[in-house]
Amino acid sequence: MPFDLKELSKEKDLFAPGHRACAGCGPAIVMRQIMAVAGKDTVVGFATGCMEVVSTIFPYTAWRVPYIHVAFENAAAVISGVEAAYKALKRKGKINKKINFIAIAGDGGTYDIGIQALSGALERGHNFLYVCYDNQAYMNTGIQRSGATPLGAHTTTSPAGDVIPGKVQWRKDLTEIVAAHGIPYAAQASPSHWNDLMEKVKKALETEGPAFINVLAPCPVGWYFSPERTIKIAKLAVDTLFWPLYEVENGKHRITYKPRKPKPVEEWLKEQGRFRHLFQEKNRWIIEEFQRQVNERWERLLRLEEASL
Repeated sequence: MPFDLKELSKEKDLFAPGHRACAGCGPAIVMRQIMAVAGKDTVVGFATGCMEVVSTIFPYTAWRVPYIHVAFENAAAVISGVEAAYKALKRKGKINKKINFIAIAGDGGTYDIGIQALSGALERGHNFLYVCYDNQAYMNTGIQRSGATPLGAHTTTSPAGDVIPGKVQWRKDLTEIVAAHGIPYAAQASPSHWNDLMEKVKKALETEGPAFINVLAPCPVGWYFSPERTIKIAKLAVDTLFWPLYEVENGKHRITYKPRKPKPVEEWLKEQGRFRHLFQEKNRWIIEEFQRQVNERWERLLRLEEASL
């Protein structure tokens, strides 16, 4: 059942305002949406990254739930340890209420540095939700490319110029990598479709066993766009099929939103300064390759959904 926006607006924010995130910060929007569903009986394990830095500068915190700041690489390992301790205390009768355990990290701490700990926690079967807020580069440390950075994007370590036209590799399909672990629930979401995102968080937290949600989180600073356009750009990513909204529940794929008339991917690219160089004549082939791969992945997702019926 869809969430009631009026009722949600009456609830106290568990990710409090007054933090130090940039204007228009996509990840900050994502944090509010997640915590509105998770509720106060939640423990958050948070890897080093943008959201950790802006929300927990001593002596202040934006978190109104128990929160653990851990290293870049071990958010999944730490939250699985906390979840194991909870189970032990529950067996001894010292705790009897349900507590949600959520690990959160950016794409640097998930696609790259933290993927080993994440894979291990999924394989062990801990009962937790892992959320990746995907802003497609190491924004906290200087906008370096990550495994989530798209083809052709300009970053400080894949600079567009005479030598290379931005990042020369395609991004990892992390959602499918995670789903391949055979976990009960994995999904992709966007803050532009807030009800879809929140329904997925609810479903993930109700799932027994590990769950994963990969959320697109536009970054005005690293993507080079005006802060007021964050949600527009997140929506364009969905409407151009670059960021499909779907879930994999017990191995079955289901697309949760299908644009009636998908837009060309260049409509999403042209909104961001990090892709400006692609519109030079010598680099137009990259847009064509980008579109080809987006189409190919969408067709594959449609086949996986069809096979799941």
